[in-house]
Amino acid sequence: MCGIAGYYSVKPFRDEQSLKRMSDAIAHRGPDAEGFYFDEHCGLSHRRLSVIDLSQAANQPMHSASGRHVTIFNGEVFNFGEISSSVKSKLKTHGDTEVVLELISQQGAEAVNQFNGMYAFAVYDKQEKSLYVFRDRLGVKPIYYSWNNGVFVFASELKSLLQFPSLRANRKINRTAIAQYLHLGYIAEPHTIYEGIYKFPAGAYAKIDANGMSIHSYWKPEEKITQHIESDFTKAKSQLNELLRDSVRMRMISDVPFGTFLSGGIDSSMVTAIAQSVSADPVKTFSIGFKEADYNESIHAKKISQHLHTEHYEMMVTYNDALELASQIVSQYDEPYADSSAIPTMLVSKMARQHVTMTLSGDGGDELFMGYGAHKWAERFQKSALLNSFRLPLSGVLSMLPSKYKRVAALLNYSDRNYLPAHIFSQEQYFFSSNEITELLIENPSDEYRIAVDVSTLNRKLSAKESQALFDLKYYLKDDLLVKVDRASMKYSLEVRTPFLDYRVVEFAMNLDENLKLKKDVSKFLLKELLFDYVPREYFNRPKQGFAIPLKHWLKKELKHLVDFYLSDEMIQKHGLVNLSVIKKLLKRFAAGEEFLYNRIWNLVILHQWMEMELKN
Repeated sequence: MCGIAGYYSVKPFRDEQSLKRMSDAIAHRGPDAEGFYFDEHCGLSHRRLSVIDLSQAANQPMHSASGRHVTIFNGEVFNFGEISSSVKSKLKTHGDTEVVLELISQQGAEAVNQFNGMYAFAVYDKQEKSLYVFRDRLGVKPIYYSWNNGVFVFASELKSLLQFPSLRANRKINRTAIAQYLHLGYIAEPHTIYEGIYKFPAGAYAKIDANGMSIHSYWKPEEKITQHIESDFTKAKSQLNELLRDSVRMRMISDVPFGTFLSGGIDSSMVTAIAQSVSADPVKTFSIGFKEADYNESIHAKKISQHLHTEHYEMMVTYNDALELASQIVSQYDEPYADSSAIPTMLVSKMARQHVTMTLSGDGGDELFMGYGAHKWAERFQKSALLNSFRLPLSGVLSMLPSKYKRVAALLNYSDRNYLPAHIFSQEQYFFSSNEITELLIENPSDEYRIAVDVSTLNRKLSAKESQALFDLKYYLKDDLLVKVDRASMKYSLEVRTPFLDYRVVEFAMNLDENLKLKKDVSKFLLKELLFDYVPREYFNRPKQGFAIPLKHWLKKELKHLVDFYLSDEMIQKHGLVNLSVIKKLLKRFAAGEEFLYNRIWNLVILHQWMEMELKN
């Protein structure tokens, strides 16, 4: 795992100082080594976190055997041993970077189709004076870029990109991104908080040269949906077990100590159980807990660790821990980011880094196997003619009832069915609906902030809950959850690998009978049935908790000072983004007991906290 940054210029250009600043900004991503490459058109920098092949020979930038190509690589290609046989030159290292470089050098950009992993990397062709940039299929590893006036600049994080003088001086806030953030709690690809700076697309590569930039997609989830679906339970269970075991084995390859995040939920327990079953030694497991019982899964995690005989570590989180990190979210994530589970993710990453350099996580299980309430709501909207016919009158009635009914009222009150997956997600996460955003923002946003999943050209018709799951995979997973884990873990120079996001597992899940995912009211049915072969069923006879902090309680007490400061009249008027009267009504409702509004409050706190940071920079 590493940090990369660089530039390419059509006209001769060299700026060593700026690239050094870009590298320094992401030093936390790679504390083990730093390297640079320059010529008259290109500058590349690399910060290395050594995980596989710890020798200096594996440092980067790395040059191909022919001397024609040079690369900077972030991430891992887990099947490098298997595909190394295709390399025609003698390998000098025993890691994945050299294999990737030589295959690209010898076979061209299409060699990326052979890679199974998580990666964002660049390859510069010194002979042709062209730059190639690649990102993994699911977008596990980040890369940001700008292409303007013949200069292409890229980096693993926005804070690095903004060290490039022209980008820093000319940056302008993207109002579309603000609307999207208020709606979803994150900013989705291709947008960033700045105009003219973009998230590089997942499953794609780009060629940049004197003729411009061309982006080529090599993998899209919707293109992997087939006409055939697997409906046989026994066959599907066996296949899933085989795929997950192979995925975990591949991701356990490491030259440094590793462990797993173990929350006590289905997904992390599945990954941990398989990892322990194929490991000769006890796997190190890490979990955190809270004194608030509704948020504390540490008891369950400990029970599972004891059953699996792992070497378990846990930490109890207090609001003081949260308070310390709450002020760091905007600087760590570089743009408004409202997922409060970033705080426990940073805490568990910090704890894990004291013992290991790499961990496995259960990210992706909910998206692939329908683990969210949003999937159930999508099904209700599809199946209930009564609900669809009377949803607006019903919404009006429910809005006058106590807090829990008001949340349902918001779910029923959508304006456009084309955007229903995004609306359901937004309301399940307690963020602002499209209707609310129109009233909330002072400047009316363009419709670009609204996300629709196009299912019209797929190989088969998707049900509503399948469409919802596709939305989660394409946007929520990639632009929220994976961003959360990457920034939180890399803050402490910890590599996190995601076995569920092996593209083979993803393609299998997308073509699995929906009734094997959400069976009546049982979410993640097939995954649970497989898990129960490893861990007793009775350990999971409890409601889903999720990885969250007691935010709705803390915002009224321990973290109330953040609300009072960042949502004060002075602060709202100073930045001029949202209507003060709407904010006052929102705060009044929250204080009166409508606790489901807590994420809206947090969303606005983070936005204004980021605006304050932006002014200072």
